[in-house]
Amino acid sequence: MKPSRRLDRIPPYLFAELERKITAKKAQGIDVISLGIGDPDRPTPALVVEAMQEAVTEPETHRYPSNRGRKDFREAVSDFYMRRFDVELDPETEIMPAIGAKECIFNLSLAFLDPGDAALSADPGYPVYTSGPIIAGADPVLMALRAEHGFTPDLGAISDADRARAKLMFFNYPNNPTGAVVRPGFFEQAVNYCAGTDILAVSDNAYSETTYDGYRAPSFLATPGAKDVGVEVFSWSKGYNMTGWRCAAIVGNAEAIEHYWRLKTNIDSGLFEAVQLAGIAALSPDADGDKLEMNALYTRRRDLVVDALREIGVDVTPPKATIYVWAPIPASFDSSAAYCEHVLEEAGVVISPGGAYGPNGEGFFRISLTTPDDRLLEAVKRLGALAG
Repeated sequence: MKPSRRLDRIPPYLFAELERKITAKKAQGIDVISLGIGDPDRPTPALVVEAMQEAVTEPETHRYPSNRGRKDFREAVSDFYMRRFDVELDPETEIMPAIGAKECIFNLSLAFLDPGDAALSADPGYPVYTSGPIIAGADPVLMALRAEHGFTPDLGAISDADRARAKLMFFNYPNNPTGAVVRPGFFEQAVNYCAGTDILAVSDNAYSETTYDGYRAPSFLATPGAKDVGVEVFSWSKGYNMTGWRCAAIVGNAEAIEHYWRLKTNIDSGLFEAVQLAGIAALSPDADGDKLEMNALYTRRRDLVVDALREIGVDVTPPKATIYVWAPIPASFDSSAAYCEHVLEEAGVVISPGGAYGPNGEGFFRISLTTPDDRLLEAVKRLGALAG
């Protein structure tokens, strides 16, 4: 059988490839330590699990959910955004659940892009920023994220032709994969850039709750005018150890959310109501202690990794947010893929090649902090042995 031509336009998904390599090595009896995938190793907070356990016993949650979501779910998101970000959201028109941020970001491409259109996509960035537009028949236009610009794009470098055909702009702060936080003034620049155009700004807010050293990540929607031009995708996955629960929400511009709803009603049947009730519990102030505990854990792991990398001569900057450390590959390797393959073959450690996140990620690798301390130390020790 022959697949559609659209599949020929996209490479194998990065994390699926990493999982394949891990499985193959383990089958050979190799002790593999995976620092490649950002999947929290700690359990979901007990109060969230308890809320889910209670919810699944309620017959009302067993029926088809509404794509628009439960009223109490939308109200909980609204309350959280006001308490956490000082952003006012209308629960009736400006909030809708999503079956994970990945699904939401991908479906935005289907909802807003036609063949010949373009999406302005962060580079390096989450792979769906480019694969989503491609599958929709459109073109990703890469916005380079470089250290000298604080890993925020230079909007002035986008050509007039690309701006004219752009319908979406994807950005993500705190940033995956670089760990960078938003440069002051960038959100304002994004609002001004999109104002008066057909470009919908899409802020992927997956890491706002995972921050260090007193830093508190802002919401794009707190920027004056942001709701006029954009939406934000908020995810429960990383901040609440809920990757497998597939709980997210799209918030912001009401007209954009209405278009997204029209698409969703033809694709899926909504987010399981028991998951919505668990999401409500996660957003309550009672869960703040669990977030603080996780951030303290990640801070310790971040410092452990950064110190160990520096000891073996890697010039690395400690991130203020996210669950990743972004570091340059050794000068003796000509590509990030070659270095990461070398590390896997010789040390049994999986790290993510920067080039897999886009051309401007080349020359770097990403380490995930979602591994127990002892395994993290062992992995960095193995990297040090290779360097020696």
